[in-house]
Order: sequence, then C-alpha cells, then structure tokens
Amino acid sequence: MTEKTSTIDVNKPRGLRQYQWEIFLVVLFLAVNVVNSFLSPYYLTLDTFVSTPMNFLDKAFLVLPMTMIIILGNIDVSVGSIVALTSVLMAVSYNAGLPMPLAMVLALVISTTCGLINGFLQIKFRELSATIITLSTMTVYRGIAYVILEDRSAGRFPSWFSFLAWGYIGKVPFILIVFVLAAIVFAILLHTTRFGRMVFAVGNNKTACEYSGIRTRRIILGVSVITGLMAGFTSLFLTSRMGSTRPNVALGYELDVIAMTVLGGISTSGGKGRITGPLISIFLIGFLNYGLGLRNVSAQVLLIILGFLLILSVLVQNFTDRPRQKAPSKSGKSAAPTHRSDAGSGSDIHGNSA
Repeated sequence: MTEKTSTIDVNKPRGLRQYQWEIFLVVLFLAVNVVNSFLSPYYLTLDTFVSTPMNFLDKAFLVLPMTMIIILGNIDVSVGSIVALTSVLMAVSYNAGLPMPLAMVLALVISTTCGLINGFLQIKFRELSATIITLSTMTVYRGIAYVILEDRSAGRFPSWFSFLAWGYIGKVPFILIVFVLAAIVFAILLHTTRFGRMVFAVGNNKTACEYSGIRTRRIILGVSVITGLMAGFTSLFLTSRMGSTRPNVALGYELDVIAMTVLGGISTSGGKGRITGPLISIFLIGFLNYGLGLRNVSAQVLLIILGFLLILSVLVQNFTDRPRQKAPSKSGKSAAPTHRSDAGSGSDIHGNSA
C-alpha cells in the first residue's frame, strides 16, 4: 500500500501576517502625519493631502515599472537620464515648430525606444549585469541631452500644458487621477496576468524558467520597454510642473525610485514582492519630505532617515529569508529543508510571494 504524503509550506505567512510590512509602512505614514500636524497648525486639512502629492507624483510613475524590474532581479539606473533626454527633445522639437501634441507623442516614442535599447542590450550581452548596462546607457542618454541643450533651458510651452501637473478635475488633481489609474493597471498586470506570473518566475529562478521553455528574453525586453514608456510619462508631468527643462532635470531620480521600491518590501534578490508596498512608500517618503520642508530641514536629513529605513528593510528581508528547520516527523525522520526554488509560494516578512 502506497503511503500518501502532503507538503505544507509552514514558512508562508497567513492572514494579516503576510501584510505586516505594509502595515508597518502605514503606521510609519500615520506617524509622519502626526508629527507634521505639530509642525504646522494648517497641516491636517483635506487640501494638504490632495495637493501635496502634486509635488512628487511625477517621480512615482517610475516606481511602478521599477517594481517589476527589481522583482526580475535587475536594477535600472538609467530612468532619470531617459526622463531628461525625453524632456529636452520634446522642448527642442516644440520650439522648432512641432505642434505640442506631436512633441508629447515624440517624447513617449523616444523614451520607449530608450527602454527598448536597454532591454536589447540586456538580452544580447547576458554576461553583463543589468546595472552595468543601464549605468552605461544612463551616461549616454544624459550626455546626449547635454550635447543638444548644453547648459541652456528650453520652454515657452503653451498654457494648457501646465494642466498636466497643476490641473484639477473637480477637486482632485489630474496627475493623481492618472497615477491611480496607472497603479491599478500595473497591479492587474503584475498580479493577475500570465505576464506578471512570468515576471515572478524569472526573478525567482531564471535558469529554471529557461529550461522550462519560458521565453525569458521576451519578459526582460517587455519590462524594459514598459519602463521606458513610463519614463516618458514622467518627463511629461515633470516638464509640465517645472514649465521648462534643462539637461540636468531628474538628476538622482533613479536612486529615489529604487529607494521607494525597496522600502516598499520588494526583495532585491528577485522573485518576491507586491505593488502595494511601493505605493505606500511613495506617499510615506513624499509626506516625510514635505514635513521636513515645513521646518526648513536640510534634504540631507531625509537621506539619513531614508537610509536607516532601507537598512531596516534589507535586514528584515535577509533575516526572514533564512530557511527554517521543520519539526521531525513521527517516524523519526527529519523533514527535508525547503529551498526557495522548491517552494514557489514562499514568503518573507513583507508577505511577498511569487
């Protein structure tokens, strides 16, 4: 008689425990707002919570694809340079006589092409890491922007263009509406579609996926193209908010975006994560920065605080990723340890699962 055995993933968090990192971020967000309310008697108003995100949501559009990139186990440090190059070319083309709607479409085409180039280089030169490749293209894209515009600025956009960053539909900022819609699309794409499942699978074990017949190159290329497209949208909203552009715009955006993503609980080892964490961290860091601005605190203080939070996030991930020993069975035989590649639904304290 054959004895049937069943495997139970004892390491997988259950119930609210799988969301405990997101809950921790929410608690931090509430604490930040409590502190901010003491800094200004006018802080706790609906207008504050509605209008403040207009100052940082242009950067938030990059967090959405960066979540997918880090789940893949990669890093893209060229997104800020793509934003700068796209913004510069849009402004120059408009000042040269191209209608503004066409200049905006051109910006999206250029940014998507930059993402396509990044993806092509990654699948063509597989011996090089994505960080090295995008570090190279970061220099190239930013350099092209400087060659085109040098140290000058470009602008004189039509008045309606400012609506993208500063306009309202009713009492809700237009950029907030667009971001919410984009977040919903990415949540569906990442967590409910076959493409999203493949992203998790490739990030969890790329070699196993290749032997299983999964076209990992298409996944990497697709994510890179999506990243380029979102960088184009970021350039539209950023340029609209500033009213002009220079080659040094979006400088340091890539580090801010990576920090928001990792703080949101996306595992840097790949294969784990939920988009809800980065969404919370966007507003956490944004309102923290706003609160420090109320007291004219140096931006370096924000970097120190963010650095400690990132260290905490990485330490928690490394601690909870350690395999746990299972209790011995009744027959006296010890249970075999569970490896991450064997437990496809394994999770860390962030509740991240593939």
